Amino acid sequence: MNISNHPRITVLMPVYNCELYIKESIDSILNQTFSDFEFIIIDDASTDETLSIIRSYDDNRIKLIKKPLNTGYTNSLNHGLSIAKGEYIARMDGDDISLPERFAKQVAFLDTNPETVLIGTFFKIIGRDKIITVPEYHDAIKLAMLKDCCIAHPTVIIRKSCLDKFSLIYDEKKEPAEDYDLWTRLLAVGKLHNLQEVLLHYRVHSSQVSHKRNEQQRNIALEIKINLLNNLGFEKNDQTHDFLKKMIARRESFSFIEMNQFEDLKSKLLLANQKSFFEQQGFEKYLFEIQNNLFKDYFLKRERYSPIIYFQYLKIKYNWQIKLKALHEIKLFAKSIIFYSKK
Repeated sequence: MNISNHPRITVLMPVYNCELYIKESIDSILNQTFSDFEFIIIDDASTDETLSIIRSYDDNRIKLIKKPLNTGYTNSLNHGLSIAKGEYIARMDGDDISLPERFAKQVAFLDTNPETVLIGTFFKIIGRDKIITVPEYHDAIKLAMLKDCCIAHPTVIIRKSCLDKFSLIYDEKKEPAEDYDLWTRLLAVGKLHNLQEVLLHYRVHSSQVSHKRNEQQRNIALEIKINLLNNLGFEKNDQTHDFLKKMIARRESFSFIEMNQFEDLKSKLLLANQKSFFEQQGFEKYLFEIQNNLFKDYFLKRERYSPIIYFQYLKIKYNWQIKLKALHEIKLFAKSIIFYSKK
C-alpha cells in the first residue's frame, strides 16, 4: 500500500518488551477501515522478541525506529511527535487493540468539529466484562479532570496543528502521568471530546508503568489537579499551593483552623471562576465535595476525641449548614464526652 507524504494520521506507538501482545496491536491498526496513515513504532531497546515481530510485517505504512538505549516512554512520544507528518496524531500502545472503525469515526468527528483539538473514546478492559465510560463534552471533561484523568491515552487522536501552534509536547518530568498533564494544557486552548462508544480494548497487566510507579503517578496527578486551577487566574503563593494539595489529597491530618481556612479559600476560588472557565454549578459542587470530605474526615476519622471536638462540630454545623448522619452525630457526641481514644 502506498503512503502519502502528507498522511491524514500519524499513528504513534512506543513499545518496550511487548512480545506477548504486540501482534494483536499492530494487526488492529493495519486493519483499520481508515487507511490513510503512517505508523511510527518506536522501540525503546526491547530485550525480548518485540523487534522480530515488528520486522516480520511487510507494510510500507510502518516506520520502525529502534532506539539504541532505553530512554523512556515519554522521550519516545516526543520523538514521534517531532517527526510525525500526519494532520492528526493517533496514539496506540503495544498491548491494546483498536477496533476497526476507530480511526474512521474519530477523524469524521474532528473533520466536522474544527474547534475540537483532542478526541478520546470509551474503552473495554480485556478479559473483563467491564466498559469504562468517560464524559462526552468539553465542560464536563474539564470538571472531571479536577478529580482524575478522564481521557484514556491510547484512545486519543490529537490535532497536530494545535500542538505545533502552542508548542505543546509531553513533559518528561510528569511521567507516568504525562498524558494527564498534556490534556490539562490542551483543554485551555481548544475543546476536548470523548466519543460515547467503545473503540479500543485496553489491557491491564502487572508490568505496566502505571502499576510499577503507582505512588509516583498519584503524586504527579495531584500536582496536575492543583495546576489546573491556574486557569482561573487565581493568585496563589507556595503556602496556598501546599494547602490545596493537603486538602485535596486527604493523606494528612489537619486542624480545625485549617478546615475553616478552606471555607475562605473556597469562596475565593468561586469568585475567581466568575468568568466560568469551569461550569459554575459543577465547580461549586466539586469544591463542596472537598469540603464535605474534610468535614467527615475531621469528625469521623480521628484518633482522639474530647468535648471540644463536639463543640467544634456544632459550630461547623451552624456556619456551613452541613451535618453528619444522625447515628454518626450520636457516636461523635458519645466519644467526645468520654474522651475516646483509639488504642
